[in-house]
Amino acid sequence: MLVGLIADTHDRLPMVDKAVKKLNEENVELVLHAGDYVAPFVIPKFKKLRAKLIGVFGNNDGDRELLKKRFGEHEELEMRGNFAEIVVDGLKIALLHGNEEELLMALINGESFDVVVYGHTHNAEVYRKGKTLVVNPGEVCGYLTGKSTVALLDIDKREAKVIELFSENV
Repeated sequence: MLVGLIADTHDRLPMVDKAVKKLNEENVELVLHAGDYVAPFVIPKFKKLRAKLIGVFGNNDGDRELLKKRFGEHEELEMRGNFAEIVVDGLKIALLHGNEEELLMALINGESFDVVVYGHTHNAEVYRKGKTLVVNPGEVCGYLTGKSTVALLDIDKREAKVIELFSENV
């Protein structure tokens, strides 16, 4: 099973469209969003995903109540709050934004999750800490690094890779 990982969309609608298109092309069965949608008007863009999306809030998400409401308008979208524990084919995944560094490091160093997915830094990275695979899919928006990225998590292989989206004409 392939899971799409995204974070830090920051209202950049053309790049959100590219991310959704790429995840659909990769035939992901689930998408995890590590927060920072920013405004509620971005949420309907995720309706085009051909997979369920589970998300958490980021530190730049303003009107959380309206974001939750927008999520609730689409059956395939689920907002969990600040943290989500998701089990996929026996793999235990922690999903959070990552702006609380002490909490993030406790989850990683505790090695009680098979995978920890976070965002916030806008820097894509994949590494292992003991038995835990740590994945930051980078930023969809491309504002800070100049690169728009998503990640793919292969549940069977317990591996992840970062994919750069190309932002020409954006």
